[in-house]
Amino acid sequence: MPLRPRPARQRCHAALTSLVALATATVVTLSAAPPAAAADTWTEIGSDRADPFTESQGLTSVEVPAGSPNHYTGIGTIPVDVSSRGWNHVGDPDASYDGYYIEPYQRDSGTTKMFRVQAPGGGRSEYVHTLGAGEALNNSWAAISPGGQWMLAGEYGTMSRLLVFPTPGVNPGTSPSANLPQASTVNLDHAVRDVQGCDFSSPTRLLCSSDDPAGTLFGITKPLLQIDLSAEPNGTADVSGHVTALRQLPLRSSCSGTFEAEGIDYDRRTGTLRVVVVSPGFCVLTDSKTYRFTRG
Repeated sequence: MPLRPRPARQRCHAALTSLVALATATVVTLSAAPPAAAADTWTEIGSDRADPFTESQGLTSVEVPAGSPNHYTGIGTIPVDVSSRGWNHVGDPDASYDGYYIEPYQRDSGTTKMFRVQAPGGGRSEYVHTLGAGEALNNSWAAISPGGQWMLAGEYGTMSRLLVFPTPGVNPGTSPSANLPQASTVNLDHAVRDVQGCDFSSPTRLLCSSDDPAGTLFGITKPLLQIDLSAEPNGTADVSGHVTALRQLPLRSSCSGTFEAEGIDYDRRTGTLRVVVVSPGFCVLTDSKTYRFTRG
């Protein structure tokens, strides 16, 4: 749950330029042009309770070492030595296929954001990025590309881009003693709002969870998004991203009020997609969930 003000929003109605009959599902697209690739359909297959203190911000599956449990983040997972230096919010983490685990951190104010890296051998290091011109302070998520050398990260709010960095601790051009630079940009063909997590499901496809409360961009609130990239991020050139809204994330609770969509994970070993949704009010303690989905 990022620390941010929410601007006032006005509701509008998006007009579709054409009706496209799909054999398997209806998806909402934000462009008159056809998508770069066919949109997936994700069906809910179950859920697990998400602890509000240790599992409410994000999650990732870990492949190395074999048999590792899934990793979660929440306010209760922030180490004391990290929070004492002002890094009081942790976002949605990710892990590379060869065992590097990365958590994104932010402060309430300032001009930097931080990525905390755990190497396969267990050693930890911190990589700090100084904000570029116009870059938001929020550090909501990290997504490591399948090749491992490049990492995407996102800003909160209404954005038309994703940021590309060399993967800290993995890319040989990174060092804990030097600024972690932004390498390039993913330029989106339609704006997204309040993205809380993204994960690669292929070298050129991202699945993202959006906490959009207004529903004016896609016609639904709290959407699951698919972003198809024009090429694999390589840090030397910008790429474009085609955005498709696949479905609304589940919003079920014993309490009424505002839900919050949080982190996301795609486990390539099982094909399982998981998304954390935090319940409103008192029910944040009792029935917040990690929902599980399968393709098709």
